[in-house]
Amino acid sequence: MGVVLESNAFFMGIEYLAVFFCGIMGGLSAIRRGYDLFSIVIIAWLTALGGGILRDVLLGDLPPVGISDRGFVLTALAAGLVAAFAHPEVERMNWTMLIVDALAVGLFAVNGTAKALGLHTSGMTAVFMGMFTALGGGLIRDTLLNEVPMVIRDRHWYAVPTAVGCVLTVVVFRAAQRGAIGLRSEMILDVAIVALVVAMRVLSVVFNITLPGAVERERFDIHSQSRYLKRPVVHPREERPSGRWFRRRR
Repeated sequence: MGVVLESNAFFMGIEYLAVFFCGIMGGLSAIRRGYDLFSIVIIAWLTALGGGILRDVLLGDLPPVGISDRGFVLTALAAGLVAAFAHPEVERMNWTMLIVDALAVGLFAVNGTAKALGLHTSGMTAVFMGMFTALGGGLIRDTLLNEVPMVIRDRHWYAVPTAVGCVLTVVVFRAAQRGAIGLRSEMILDVAIVALVVAMRVLSVVFNITLPGAVERERFDIHSQSRYLKRPVVHPREERPSGRWFRRRR
């Protein structure tokens, strides 16, 4: 979480829960593919902390939190072990996992954006860092498992709430920098952004809300033009003379 939320033990606890449940979801994905225990734990760790590692490497904040923060690393590894032993029970918690996943995405989006802004990046760079933090772990997981990434496979709102949360985090951060809002207001707004991301994600699944696809346009149907394609192209000089011309020559 950003500087504001990191100072609050309650929100730090929520972030540990986000890491834990992200790790469980990564472990479940590895279990479905029949991987061994070591692979399950590694996939769980990368799912939970891969986005943060990618963010820190791009920001030059080394070593990354994903390998230097003992609490986060142990939490992610423990999540993989829990998934390996309790996966039948966890698989039945569909809606719980959906809400927790949305909560993790919202928390990581605000966290990554705020950290990038704290390192004096531009607003646009901070938005990309926030999205890498929230979505990078799942992208790494699906790539290693040879699956279409969830951010592309899931037609419901997934990346859109993340982008909205990152942009709003930049707005709140800039407002706090200019003294337009105080510390308490900044904390409340950060919490509201996380809640908004969760609400957008869950409501899109509940009401089957998806983004529109490509605009429908009239396509060129090659079959309707077949009569033109079947006619042979003959050069004027290669045209065969008529029978009357041959008769006159004779």
